[in-house]
Formats: sequence, structure tokens, C-alpha cells
Amino acid sequence: MHKWIMFVLLSAASLLGVYLLTFGLPAKPVDESASLPEGTVLVKVEANSDFTFSEAEYKVKVGDKVILKLQNKSGIHGLKIDALNVDLEGDNLETNLEFDKPGEYEIHCSVPCGVGHAEMKTKLIVEAA
Repeated sequence: MHKWIMFVLLSAASLLGVYLLTFGLPAKPVDESASLPEGTVLVKVEANSDFTFSEAEYKVKVGDKVILKLQNKSGIHGLKIDALNVDLEGDNLETNLEFDKPGEYEIHCSVPCGVGHAEMKTKLIVEAA
């Protein structure tokens, strides 16, 4: 009896291994910032279904060329920075910025996404170089 159970488990594991090798393993995550030129920083803001952004604050330095990118993990969200006239939503989920002085900017969701929409906020902090 035990031999049959072990045989079935071994067969199932072998078939799964052959399937994964035949049809490809899941792709490894790609570090998007690795291919950027020197002095360019990728700030990827992930919007979550629990009305939060992935980080409490994002930091960049004065003089950096910043690529600001919104990624919706779940649901439909937007990213707005009123002080910089940045509004990322819909098909426009990426923008380029450059800062010449330190400061702090509030980021909030620009798409009404549910009950926690009003509290969906984070900060972009620009530090001196």
C-alpha cells in the first residue's frame, strides 16, 4: 500500500517537473533600474488594494533624473503630486522629473478607488545631494 502511494507521488512530481521544463519556468524578476544611465533613478510606486502605496515615503536626491512609475498591484489607482503638476492614471503611468532643490511632496491617489481612497497617501522626499 505504501509503495503505491510513494509511486503515485513520485510520478506526479516527475510529471510536474517535465511540464515545467517543457513549457518554461516562471520568468525571473527583472531589475529595471540596472539598465538606467548613471544619475537616473527609478522610483516605482506600487498601489495596493488595501488603499496603501508600497512605501511610506520615497527618497531621491537633488540633481537626479527621476523616472516616476506607477504600478497598480490590485484595482485601479492613480498618482497625483499637485505641487509638481504630475497626474499618472489610465495609460499614462510614467513621467520624468528632475529636482533642483530639496523638498517634500505629498503623493495621493487621483482615482476614486473605494472607501480608503482619502487616506491613500505617501511622500516624495528630495534630499540635498
